[in-house]
Amino acid sequence: MNKQIVVIGGGAAGMMAAICAAEQGGSVTLLEPNERLGKKLNITGKGRCNVTNNADLETLLANTPKNGKFLYSAFSRFDGRDAMAFFEKLGVPLKTERGNRVFPVSDRAFDISGALERRLKQLKVVLVRDRATQVELADGVVCGVQGEKKRYPADSVILATGGVSYPATGSTGEGHRMAQAVGHTVTSLQGSLVPLREKGNRCARMQGLSLRNVGLTVFENNKKIHTDFGEMLFTHFGVSGPLVLSASAHMRHFEKKTYRLEIDLKPALDEQTLDKRLLSDFEKHANSDFCNALNDLLPQKLIPVLVEDCGIPAHQKVHDITKEQRKTLLTLLKHFPVEIAGLRPVTDAIITSGGVKISEINPTTMESKLVKGLYFAGELIDVDAYTGGFNLQIAWATGRAAGIAVAQNEE
Repeated sequence: MNKQIVVIGGGAAGMMAAICAAEQGGSVTLLEPNERLGKKLNITGKGRCNVTNNADLETLLANTPKNGKFLYSAFSRFDGRDAMAFFEKLGVPLKTERGNRVFPVSDRAFDISGALERRLKQLKVVLVRDRATQVELADGVVCGVQGEKKRYPADSVILATGGVSYPATGSTGEGHRMAQAVGHTVTSLQGSLVPLREKGNRCARMQGLSLRNVGLTVFENNKKIHTDFGEMLFTHFGVSGPLVLSASAHMRHFEKKTYRLEIDLKPALDEQTLDKRLLSDFEKHANSDFCNALNDLLPQKLIPVLVEDCGIPAHQKVHDITKEQRKTLLTLLKHFPVEIAGLRPVTDAIITSGGVKISEINPTTMESKLVKGLYFAGELIDVDAYTGGFNLQIAWATGRAAGIAVAQNEE
């Protein structure tokens, strides 16, 4: 058996698919226009590569809000722990951090992409620097791939070109176009795990301020839908940082719903304890102006905005502040509001929400239900998950499912 298999896209899903197809005895060609494989993989987790999440099937599904059920079969055969065993076998020692996020012990994403490249070489996968332009069919069955440089005959093709986020890494939506050209439906594409735009310009006044160890709650039409703890950043357009990127995955209906964030600036203190802290600060600064009394409590850039919001005159003497005024300030410290206008463009997103419609893909094999011999893997499919290694786990599990199925599928 020596099936000609062409994998389009040398990212996480494509490399995994090529490895699994070659391990099953397929003759595999991997097409990738970038000079490096895994270009996007190398910048994930701030260059450390959050490989997967040390999680079982149930946890993986719970962290995949968009069409998670579609991944049941792929995840049940290859969960986060299987992914860890796979990379450790390839010689990359791993460690588990907060939230069960898994990283290489070296904190180097290149160790992950390097291990995959070595395995591709061992398996004699042919790597070609070319950009695929179209999947070719004969009588509705895959027969090859046309690239910019030449044509590649194929018994089967795995499309794994990624989404449309981070276009500089090569995710330009060509895979969606190729899928549509052979009859597939692509759902509307938008960013997920993406920074947020504010209404107004309060955040812009605090541009560059990073907050650590704060609580963040998301309200949809005034109903609490998500809460988390960690770090975030104020920017010229609104808010960003890990907490915000995670929160954005829960905010999917801007066309018909309103969203607000509330930041708990002092999550370690309950209101009673925080009130005591305020009283002791106010005692210390009794003869100061109110605007100068918060320096021990808050970062400098936040103070003018907070002073304005709480309605206490900036130059009111601290010893004149009433109990009511202090209560208003206390509420603001625990529920600092940011009204959200919308998401930043998809090009700023970490992942793409939307893609090839799941009802047109076999969830066990990742094969197209419309075109014999065409398979899908990774972010190109209409599934996406929260931050924490879950999106890479989707790439590994779907890439593996496609790679194994394509090589085993006897014509």
